[in-house]
Amino acid sequence: MVTRSTTSTDSRHRQIVSIIVPVYNAQKYLRYCLDSIVGQTYRHLQIILVDDGSTDASGSICDEYARTDGRIEVLHRRNGGIAAAQNTGLDAVAGEYIAFCDNDDIMHARNIEHLLNALIATRADMAKGRWRQIGVSALSDTKALRGSNEAPGELSVIADPLNAYESVFCKSLRILGGKRVEARYFNEANWCRLYRRTIWDGLRFTEGHFAQDIRMAGPLYSRMDSVVDVNEVLYYWLQEPQSVTHSQRTSQFWRDNLYAAAENFMFARNHGVTPYRNYFGLTSSLRDEKNGLRKRPGLTTEEGRMLRKDTGMVRALLRTLKPHQRGLCFLLTLLRRAENLIYDKKIHHMK
Repeated sequence: MVTRSTTSTDSRHRQIVSIIVPVYNAQKYLRYCLDSIVGQTYRHLQIILVDDGSTDASGSICDEYARTDGRIEVLHRRNGGIAAAQNTGLDAVAGEYIAFCDNDDIMHARNIEHLLNALIATRADMAKGRWRQIGVSALSDTKALRGSNEAPGELSVIADPLNAYESVFCKSLRILGGKRVEARYFNEANWCRLYRRTIWDGLRFTEGHFAQDIRMAGPLYSRMDSVVDVNEVLYYWLQEPQSVTHSQRTSQFWRDNLYAAAENFMFARNHGVTPYRNYFGLTSSLRDEKNGLRKRPGLTTEEGRMLRKDTGMVRALLRTLKPHQRGLCFLLTLLRRAENLIYDKKIHHMK
């Protein structure tokens, strides 16, 4: 059941942008996030805060902001996970465009302005910007996070989003390829994006999973004729060791990522796209599952059965690739794993 606290969105403006923020036990950093959203230079917003059954003061903070800003709508619901919260937000959208923001991240003050201008200028289905990872200490430098009044970055239009998502994911190759290759980089994150609302018609996240964004990537990008990339940092991703992304390392987490990668792998194959990225996701998640279970005191009969099942599934999927595809997928996976070692060290030392 969802309860609401809201004042009406200004309906006089046709180009309303709906920003969805799933909120759960985020009281420590939530105000930084909300200040960056209400301070957007583009003012015609519907700000949807979905309080997913928070047990701290997050729900009260959301209500406090709603009382002072009529663009904010707070939806209180029982805890159901991030996918359920995102779906609740999608069901409440009134705008022609949709954006997402995580409850502990920061939006550049011109995020919506620049993404919307790019979307309208190119008639693309989605606009995406660049993002920067920040530590907790950076939150105090609000002037730097808001950015300056410089002109928007260079625009690049990508005509094959699903193929770009699967093929461009290694950081070192993006650096070597320059701006043109970097513009083709997609990931599964929904933040630092601006979508036309129609792209989400009939699409909702699969609830009850950690990897809801991975499952959505293929179906979402395959619907798009084109995407415009804005070569400008418009979003700040807070790196916190306690977050789900960095701290959740259970067999359930690994298996969820494994099955999400499997779904995207098959989706890409059915659309004639080589699943380079999801080869990495499949093999890496299976390896994580194996290594994690081996570190435990004893492997139960059920765990052993599930591991054999997962191993068989991955082998069957990889056999659908041609030899040259498997070879290139394997090489890209080795490169990505090496990059991840550097990335993990960077995150653990970020403060």
